[in-house]
Amino acid sequence: MNFPLKPMSKSGIPAALLKAERYRLLNDPEPAESICHDILAVDPENQAALKSLLLTLSDQFASEHSQSRAKEARDCAARLESEYERAYYTGVVFEREARALLARSMLARRNAYGVFRHAMDWYEKAETLRTPGNDDAILRWNSCVRTIDREHLEPEAAERDLPLE
Repeated sequence: MNFPLKPMSKSGIPAALLKAERYRLLNDPEPAESICHDILAVDPENQAALKSLLLTLSDQFASEHSQSRAKEARDCAARLESEYERAYYTGVVFEREARALLARSMLARRNAYGVFRHAMDWYEKAETLRTPGNDDAILRWNSCVRTIDREHLEPEAAERDLPLE
């Protein structure tokens, strides 16, 4: 039996955003994801809901559906209006994907270096677009570097053997 989804009111969006954040903080991403989809159904370009949804999706990267969740999270980042936020949040998605890879098998772990590097590329782009005093991209870059060092991650052999340009 199919049940129709009930649309929420636009006036309920601020409270719904707070509720989605609360579910994320309680490590309960599924209701948070559902709330974000409800908000975006009535306000498709709601920037706060897009950011919340991409973070909620990335909270679930450890699951078996992580590839589709990563693509959906990157799609959310691409819809952000600010060029800085598109770069920054795309970096966040790649970084969280890399951290999820570290927790998996050795094969997945070997891929983590490349995904961290993708995140770092996006953080470098965000750094050039940042407003004065906004060091978020730098802080995330440093976190990636420390993880690569702590986990002794290295590029795949084929990646190491590429000629320098």
